[in-house]
Amino acid sequence: MRQIAIVGSGPAGYYTAEAANKKWGDDVRVDVFDALPVPYGLIRSGVAPDHQSIKKVALRYEKTALSSNVRFVGNVSVGDDITVRELQELYDAVILATGAPNDRQLQLEGDQLDNVFGSAEFVGWYNGHPKFADLNPDLSGKHAVVIGMGNVALDVARILAKTSAEMRGSDIVAHAFEALHTSNLETITILGRRGPHQIMMTPKELGELLQLQRAAPSVDHADLPPPADDTNLEPGLRKSVELLRKFADLPEESHAKTAITIDFRFFAGPKAFYGKDGRVTQVECERMNVVDGRPVGTGELFRLPADLVISCIGYRASPLGDVPFDQRAGRFDSVDGRISPGLYCVGWAKRGPTGTIGTNRPDGYNVMELVAEDMTSGSHKRGREGFDELASERGLEIVTFSDWQKIEGAEVAAARSGAPREKFVDIASMIAAKS
Repeated sequence: MRQIAIVGSGPAGYYTAEAANKKWGDDVRVDVFDALPVPYGLIRSGVAPDHQSIKKVALRYEKTALSSNVRFVGNVSVGDDITVRELQELYDAVILATGAPNDRQLQLEGDQLDNVFGSAEFVGWYNGHPKFADLNPDLSGKHAVVIGMGNVALDVARILAKTSAEMRGSDIVAHAFEALHTSNLETITILGRRGPHQIMMTPKELGELLQLQRAAPSVDHADLPPPADDTNLEPGLRKSVELLRKFADLPEESHAKTAITIDFRFFAGPKAFYGKDGRVTQVECERMNVVDGRPVGTGELFRLPADLVISCIGYRASPLGDVPFDQRAGRFDSVDGRISPGLYCVGWAKRGPTGTIGTNRPDGYNVMELVAEDMTSGSHKRGREGFDELASERGLEIVTFSDWQKIEGAEVAAARSGAPREKFVDIASMIAAKS
């Protein structure tokens, strides 16, 4: 019997468990560990709450989780409750699917001012992640600046701009729903160092900005390259740039009828944050040129008003004990997912924060081929049985998938009108709900 431990229960973790099931069937046992008592990682705490159709992929993971040979082991922190080395002693293969839960830091003057946040913090706040539920951003100001030119920046801007009615069918948590309802924002500036041809925003997410009830997007015609330059762009990016052109062509009446302007500022690199009484009030920017696809500063500085700043410039994995880690790239150090025989990584822990949710599926299947190469047969390690003994000795309260179903049932029962659920935002409440 092969014994496999997967650390992380998000998309990468469950696709990997699915791959193990298909590879070995009844001849494998898979334990999927998570520090939280609830599964699904990025699907629960990263995907925008108004994108419920994307969250339905969890139904696929549930099918794997309910397999007789796959077990969810929630409320167990690998690195604190048990080390990677200890897992390696118990299991034939240990696969790190921890994602990249930490913000990449801007490291600019003033980035410690109040109301300056990273996207992991801010997204975690409105999605109810226990680590960030108490963030309490101040939304009383008029001006927000969102730094970044990817879909996370779009998600943040869209959530800030939506009305309560538009958020009705989402699973945004109550504290964020109520805070956003009282927001006084008038401008949301999306700031990027490069130009329209270098954005990472997809057409679907950009197109959603045209559907907002109280907000309209704006692009300066001067920031757009000549239309003929779009010809050689790949199709998805070309569609995105076409939407930016549409934003630039919106009549003045569109903005006159809306309370919020979502202003795209290209060729603008943040240089410093300035504040008053410890709270951010301005972002200093440098006008940039793009040379061979890279932003180059011109020396021209200007400032934008900013009562709230959210930096959406990428994520990093967390180092774990003595597991080799690439500090520069912010991910585990591996060769195609193999850290060493018996120790592997998948998803963002392997690649960094790139690709879609579906990109994690081939990662999971590819790493299982590496496991098969290194482990031709079971090594008679104790696996699940050994872990359960250790957990009992250490007084760990394991949350199983059936426990999670009770937690989920309680969240669904507590949902406000029109919402799919009301998430618990602290671990104690999650644990209590399974009893």
